[in-house]
Amino acid sequence: MIGAEGDQLGIMPLKQAIETARGAGLDLVEVAPNAEPPVCKIMDYGKFRYQKNKRTQEAKKKQTVIQVKEVKFRPKTDQHDIQFKLRHILRFLGQKDKVKVTVLFRGRELAHKDRGMDVLDRVLAELKDQVIVELPPKQEGRTLIMILAPKAS
Repeated sequence: MIGAEGDQLGIMPLKQAIETARGAGLDLVEVAPNAEPPVCKIMDYGKFRYQKNKRTQEAKKKQTVIQVKEVKFRPKTDQHDIQFKLRHILRFLGQKDKVKVTVLFRGRELAHKDRGMDVLDRVLAELKDQVIVELPPKQEGRTLIMILAPKAS
């Protein structure tokens, strides 16, 4: 048993431990149930839960959530449309999000994988100084996928 100030009170029966905690006006909390004998501590459990909740809220404030946004292209996407979608990619990167660039193939377009790679190469050439390629272009079924992350500044 551990006292309210952290001092060891030794091994004692449960009834005596509960009486000691009530005498101090605090709660008896089992800290290590798997230990032999189980370890209990005298503490204000409501205050303990409140402080634990505050610590988790502080930890949540400091973490950043990174989302993965997706921009889709086709092998026949025109230059103007690529420029338009590049602005979207830059906006996503400016928000510190990752971008998944996808080239979708339909029907017979799958025979021209090189056109899809050309689209990804054009995107990469435009953004080469602003992005880090997290996942180089790879084929997954009927799609070519590349993941870009913002450069740390």
